[in-house]
Amino acid sequence: MPTATTTDAHMFIGGEWIDAADGATLASIDPSTEEVIGEVPAGGPADVERAVGAATAAAASWAATPWPDRARLLRDLAERIRNNAEELAQLDTADAGLPLLGSRGDVAGAAAELEFFAGLGSEVKGDTLPTSAGQVAMTAREPYGVVGRIVPFNHPFKFATGKCAAPLMAGNAVVLKPAEHTSLSALRLAALAEDILPPGVLNVVTGTGPECGAALVAHPAVPRVAFTGSVPTGRAVLSGAAQHIKHVTLELGGKNPMIVFPDADPRRAARAAVAGMNLRRSMGQSCQSNSRVLVHTGVKDAFLAELLDIVAGLRVGDPRDSGTDLGPLAFRAHYDRVTGYVAAGREDGATLLTGGRRPNGLRRGFYLEPTVFGDVRPGMRIAHEEIFGPVIAVTDWVDEDEMIEVANGVEYGLTANVWTDDLSSAHRTARRLQAGLVWVNGEGRKPLGTPFGGFKHSGLGTEGSLEELLSYTRSKTVVINLHDDD
Repeated sequence: MPTATTTDAHMFIGGEWIDAADGATLASIDPSTEEVIGEVPAGGPADVERAVGAATAAAASWAATPWPDRARLLRDLAERIRNNAEELAQLDTADAGLPLLGSRGDVAGAAAELEFFAGLGSEVKGDTLPTSAGQVAMTAREPYGVVGRIVPFNHPFKFATGKCAAPLMAGNAVVLKPAEHTSLSALRLAALAEDILPPGVLNVVTGTGPECGAALVAHPAVPRVAFTGSVPTGRAVLSGAAQHIKHVTLELGGKNPMIVFPDADPRRAARAAVAGMNLRRSMGQSCQSNSRVLVHTGVKDAFLAELLDIVAGLRVGDPRDSGTDLGPLAFRAHYDRVTGYVAAGREDGATLLTGGRRPNGLRRGFYLEPTVFGDVRPGMRIAHEEIFGPVIAVTDWVDEDEMIEVANGVEYGLTANVWTDDLSSAHRTARRLQAGLVWVNGEGRKPLGTPFGGFKHSGLGTEGSLEELLSYTRSKTVVINLHDDD
């Protein structure tokens, strides 16, 4: 059973802790020190086959478990998570580099999602339909059986737990594959659930996307797949699932605009821009970060002055230190990718207003100062490609129609944020924006149970709500013909 200090973990399949079939492993690296802190199995198709077999064997019994009993077990797991909250937060901080305050919030959020979906169990129900006198027609919702759930690196425990809550509550057995760079807390989740959920109901396989993830997506006995991550990998998931016509949910990337109107308070908007980037929580490694700011020229100077002042006061350092605002990026390849975008911003002619460098005194670790570019134009790479790091691109505007065209002029459509004190501007702009979630005067926070999903290349389907729970079931129609005795 892996713990926060374990250096040799195993996969969890069918209630057992096992190595990869070929014995291969992947190193878990602390991004703040670049030191190896553990190993996880490098699973492949044979391991996925075993996990799917275990889930298939457990699925019928779990589906037949009355929903109040499933709900009770999910609540028991939520309670156990809360009882181990600090250990779990420390584990994500070590494995993913998340500041401890953010990791603690993720653990609390994961427990809350389990409880939320447990509370929706009675809503998995059908309807009776109007018929003639000789017939009765009804619908019923049935779980798919086995669900493949693939989650990303930026909020490891929160996503490993929260993204399994709906399929489990709907009566499915789950095969969970965490990100290869941040797998430790997903394995710890399995350990906490080991004596709560029946064997095979929750299985955790670790490994790379091309080896382990692709095998899970393509497996013919997994009719329902859900993926959270990048657009290119989302395309690969769709392609892999197409052979067997699977139901696929995708929560993909974002290049989300924050629009500041001339009547908005520029200082409040600047504070919201920093909060909405999720810098203090995940170093901007968030699909819903407002990484593009479109600010009216009338308030641009005041907005930038406040924004740069706030950013200058953010402390980058050891994520275990309670005074740290930003920790490191999650792993080397991602650090190189983000710093490559900083170089691209300079090359394309944007003005680097602050940041863009390794902080002084931090010679090891994947650290990057929070970065703000001004004079960003739509054709620049930092204006239309997702960076997934602590980089804000600021563009000024005068004409509202042109601004809307710029805001919508990317392949993504996940979130948007409108800052204005004018109710007409708020409604008008929210309607025109091509995004699945629009805040007005927001800071990136959404109430528990709020539907979340994107337009365009930002994904398929909606999560975090009753709609997600129902999406892990199939509707069956039953028509009963009534015959008279004569």
